[in-house]
Amino acid sequence: MLLHLSTWAETEQFLERSRTIVVPIGSNEQHGPTGLLGTDWLCPQIIAEEAQETADILIAPTFNIGMAQHHLGFPGTISLRPSTFMAAIGDWTRSLAAHGFQKILFLNGHGGNVASIDAAFSEIYAEASFAKRRAGFALKLCNWWDLEGVEALVREQFPTGHGIHATPSEIAITQWAFPNAIKSANYAPEIAPSGPIREARDFRARFPDGRMGSNPGQATPEKGGALVKLAAQSLVREVAAFSQETAPN
Repeated sequence: MLLHLSTWAETEQFLERSRTIVVPIGSNEQHGPTGLLGTDWLCPQIIAEEAQETADILIAPTFNIGMAQHHLGFPGTISLRPSTFMAAIGDWTRSLAAHGFQKILFLNGHGGNVASIDAAFSEIYAEASFAKRRAGFALKLCNWWDLEGVEALVREQFPTGHGIHATPSEIAITQWAFPNAIKSANYAPEIAPSGPIREARDFRARFPDGRMGSNPGQATPEKGGALVKLAAQSLVREVAAFSQETAPN
């Protein structure tokens, strides 16, 4: 079930049978010469939407702008400051909790978001802690690549040249979902260099075509489809386990 395609009445009915919701979250940033700018928010959205096709799961609208300041040297990247990003996560969480959602799982597609999502969770929980009360809800961060079985399949599909940005796995997922948007390029070198991540000008100088340690030319829609199917099945199990989690008295 997709929240943005549902009515308030349908959402109210869903809350009668479940108090769990999944929020895809990512970033709109460069992904090398062939990767779509929306790759990091599209991947969790694609996986979440696939999961709800086979299970009674509610998917929130995708939180599609994240922490991407180091990619601002490439046209099309949009970034939030850490403070803005954390504040927005807080408002999303409070809105959903006010309606009665008690388990809110953020399915993340961008590694640069992790530290700020964790910090946002700490800020939100601190409100209850300082007030000496229970929050009334639980938050969970899950990166799509950490879902059960995904890492092993990625290693099998891409034993070399996977890298950490503009990876063949994430580009394969978008190729499967959007076959009419597949791009091609001659990569030089075939496997991009690796190095530290700092500010935008430093990043562009180190990684002139936007890739980090990766060879996206290995991506295929077939590999992406296999990843989506596996990740969606794992997400269904992850949501079920989170939903069944109980708080101590």
